[in-house]
Amino acid sequence: MLLFIEQLLNGLQLGVMLFLMSAGLTLVFGIMQVINLAHGSFYMIGAYVAATVAIRSGSFLLGMAVALPVAAAVGMLMELTILRRLYKRDHLDQVLATFGLIFFFNELTRIIWGRQPLFMDVPSWLGGAVELLPGVHYPVYRLAIILVGIFVALFLYLLFSRTRLGMQIRAGASNREMVAALGVNIRLLYTLVFGLGTMLAALAGIMAGPILAVEVGMGESILILTFVVIVIGGIGSVRGALVGALLVGMVDTLGRVYLPDILSLLVSSATADTLGASLASMSVYILMAIVLTCKPAGLFPAQS
Repeated sequence: MLLFIEQLLNGLQLGVMLFLMSAGLTLVFGIMQVINLAHGSFYMIGAYVAATVAIRSGSFLLGMAVALPVAAAVGMLMELTILRRLYKRDHLDQVLATFGLIFFFNELTRIIWGRQPLFMDVPSWLGGAVELLPGVHYPVYRLAIILVGIFVALFLYLLFSRTRLGMQIRAGASNREMVAALGVNIRLLYTLVFGLGTMLAALAGIMAGPILAVEVGMGESILILTFVVIVIGGIGSVRGALVGALLVGMVDTLGRVYLPDILSLLVSSATADTLGASLASMSVYILMAIVLTCKPAGLFPAQS
């Protein structure tokens, strides 16, 4: 039972990381109708800048304070110079252009930081573990990641439902021509939305830095799961991104832990370990197939 609770928290933590990624990507696609395959690059940029500043200054918070605006600035520059030319183009053109940007950012990262990965320590004030229940000790840093995800979800909810800017963003997603005719600077609005999306991706990279090695191409693997989350939750839906991220995080984490044990009841331990690992890797895609079979538009498709 204690192991199950711990794995539930691990699944929640992974789900939160995926939500930070998928929220930014679903904002960009849902509002701007742009497929951005380079979204994972901002996850990498955020991690690299934060790790560099944190290693040299000894301050994790300073690293975060520098990395977030840097990632947002790079994202907005990319929107101004490249993506703005692709709004009225076919999605295939957007895919090819942003796919090329993945290689550009990876090579630029190698030029600036080299090929060796960086390692960022967990800040001392978030080190150690806390006893949540008798016998259940959980790392403080992973709990902090969960709290950050909850805060971001609340922030996005208030932004879109309680602010004038959120109203303009939702209106721009529904009918950009009408919003522009009413005097809203839709180009500036899109630039800000893209900057917000890249900042969320960078935040995910920053939070992952002390857990994973900061290395070139680290954004590609999580980007695949991010697209799975968006498809499950519903394209363009932030609420769907949250639900989909939590589902994927739980299924992936619990599958990797418990599938080998369950299969060992039917086959030998060696076969169960091999088969369980394979099925665990497939579990999120099986979940996606089941969801799309029942609800082709996802669990919470965006309302037009």
